[in-house]
Amino acid sequence: MADSDHSMSLACVTRRVALVGWVVGASGWAFGRVASACGASSMGATSDPALSLWRDWAVAHRRAHRLCRRQQELEKSLAERVEVLWTVVKVPGGADVIVCSKEALDRLVGERTDMTAIRARAEAELAERQACFEAAANEIGYFEGAKAEREAFALVEALLDGLAKTPAVTLAGVVGKLDAVMRNGEDWEDHSTFPWPQIRSARQDLMRLSVQEPPGQSFPGG
Repeated sequence: MADSDHSMSLACVTRRVALVGWVVGASGWAFGRVASACGASSMGATSDPALSLWRDWAVAHRRAHRLCRRQQELEKSLAERVEVLWTVVKVPGGADVIVCSKEALDRLVGERTDMTAIRARAEAELAERQACFEAAANEIGYFEGAKAEREAFALVEALLDGLAKTPAVTLAGVVGKLDAVMRNGEDWEDHSTFPWPQIRSARQDLMRLSVQEPPGQSFPGG
């Protein structure tokens, strides 16, 4: 990670909003257990590129969330090592102001000549705390972890986009598409509200029909 990226982390660093709702539970794993059976249903046992892409997506999805949890642990460790990431500037004739970056300090001081010494002291404090932050972050592998996490989620999104562009040739492929959309959406939104229960229900119906319907049975849209 470049030094410019490092400095961005100093500006009032706060804990991230955790990705809630993600569970590698019955939903994804249940589909994984019946995927082979679905592929051998009435649609035939032809290799399905969508199903293959779903498998790649599922692996990438699990890895991305594993890295996310690891990064959250590193952030907690970093917060324990670096107690203060800002400085307090005493403005003559005004109130004390918390400053998180040199840019914020420049905006606060402006052209005031009566704050020259105050600016210099604040800049030194910010630089010292930035150095402490980077030293601690490098020691625990924070920046490397953040880079790996970003790349992992970028791969998840790329595979999800690929799924949208890949026609399914089996019911298992269709279920895989729904599974990826549902699990990806539940990472970011309340999975108890529309449209996630409906998508979950449709996916479960397809999983059930895939192993129950007799050969030659047609399906809506087929």
